[in-house]
Amino acid sequence: MDLTWVEALLFNKDSIAHVVLLYAFVIAVGVRLGKIKIFGVSLGVTFVLFVGLIMGHFQFAVNTEILHFVREFGLILFIFSIGLQVGPGFFSSFKEGGLRLNGLAVLIIILNIVVTLSIYFTVGSISITDLVGVLSGAVTNTPGLGAAQQTLIEVHGTTAETAQAVQGMSMGYAAAYPLGVLGIILSMILLKVFFKIKLEAETENIEAENEQSQLKPHVVTFEVSNKLINGLTISKLHDIIDRNFVISRIKKSSGDIVVPNSQTIIGTGDLLLTVLSVQEEDAFRSVIGPVVKMDWDSTPGDVVSRRIVITKNEYNGRKIGSLRLRMGYKLNATRVNRAGVDLLASPNLMLQVGDRITVVGNIDDINRLATKLGNSLKRLNEPNMVTLFVGIFLGIIVGSIPLSFPGMSVPMRLGLAGGPLVVAILISRFGYKMGLVTYTSSSASLLLREIGICLFLASVGISSGARFAETVFNSAGLMWVLYGFMITFIPLIIVGILARGKYKLNYYTIMGLLSGGCTDPPALAYANKAANNDAPAVAYSTVYPLTMFLRVITAQILILALA
Repeated sequence: MDLTWVEALLFNKDSIAHVVLLYAFVIAVGVRLGKIKIFGVSLGVTFVLFVGLIMGHFQFAVNTEILHFVREFGLILFIFSIGLQVGPGFFSSFKEGGLRLNGLAVLIIILNIVVTLSIYFTVGSISITDLVGVLSGAVTNTPGLGAAQQTLIEVHGTTAETAQAVQGMSMGYAAAYPLGVLGIILSMILLKVFFKIKLEAETENIEAENEQSQLKPHVVTFEVSNKLINGLTISKLHDIIDRNFVISRIKKSSGDIVVPNSQTIIGTGDLLLTVLSVQEEDAFRSVIGPVVKMDWDSTPGDVVSRRIVITKNEYNGRKIGSLRLRMGYKLNATRVNRAGVDLLASPNLMLQVGDRITVVGNIDDINRLATKLGNSLKRLNEPNMVTLFVGIFLGIIVGSIPLSFPGMSVPMRLGLAGGPLVVAILISRFGYKMGLVTYTSSSASLLLREIGICLFLASVGISSGARFAETVFNSAGLMWVLYGFMITFIPLIIVGILARGKYKLNYYTIMGLLSGGCTDPPALAYANKAANNDAPAVAYSTVYPLTMFLRVITAQILILALA
């Protein structure tokens, strides 16, 4: 039997069938092994890199041009989807609540670079390209690695020396990554021991903080007992209580249930179903009257409450006030649910496709509004391909623009990593002004991101595997591991002590800060398991956007300045 086709399928690096087969094997095995937990921590998709290194070591190769295309396209998909994910929170993360956390995260990045440069200028025997790879692995930041490699290629071209330097970065990344994850977790454990932290007390403190700072909509029924507001309109009540609230329904003392507008008159004995912030309840009690229990759903009448999903593109970026719900539909909007978070339906709130708006009124009027806004869950399942490829198109252009800075021999470019990241962040926040719909279902967004990172990591591993063992498993390679641990551990311990000792941050918040400062999901998974609440995830998501952006940019700056 002629088995030459088997040999061609396994070893012909120019065959498309071989390329697809090799990538499928590396990714499938890597993702499966990445789910294995060791001491409660798993490497996730990063294990794809190590499987790629093994296959490359055993001489499984891919045509260089094909490999470069797959690597860069995977990086673009991954980093663009990251930008869309973090974009809405990127600008809000600079507000008062996140300024301190972001400042500490920036300090982590600065100290990472300080330690890296100290090693570079002190040791003298390690190249900056290898050390940037070690830095990216130490802080577990794959986009930074990709951005640095792309910048090196753009500056020095596709020469043999450049290819060797790119491989050196990948091997430095792979050498430093495992201890990078362990270094983050070790810093958390040592901070707990050093400050003698009791987890039970931290849990109680974080729960108390959450109750005090809770701003999500709070629904309560007030009975009007204050004779001073008897006969006032809803508009006048807004003047007296200068807070953001919505009265969605009123049960008059006569028993009638009405959907109020600004000119509806309230009277003593009326029951007001009110949506407000939880910490403002006491202020309303003092002005209106006591809180009473009322089952509005079982109350007979024509007034009901329903959620409508906004799925028509023309309402993307429209303010709730512009819908004229009361005038056109005799309806009141009380809440807007966006990505699982309830928001108060204030007139100036900008709507986005995918929002679920809660309205109160007659069922026929609600159905009319639902028809106008779309209310089609099937529509949300359709991917917005125009936004994706318009964003990538603009990202490539922005990434190619040369930026000159004093002291740099060549202009800096955001490149195939930084350009799409910046454009994705801007589109996710302001895309509605250009008519672009940025809504993507969570499953579709995750799939896009995971495919991109898997293609990139598999390419990096396959291309670097042939020389990985001889480069890393020697005295010089072991020093890479040590350097990576120093880059990870020293900054985290310093910032952790500062966060706890000076700013008295909650331990769970510090865990999220350290994980987000290194953009490290395995460390976040460990923190979430230890905390059993969402405090680490909140801190992680607060610092992640700025951290991710700066990791990509600083990796390129190091290459441009010293390579």
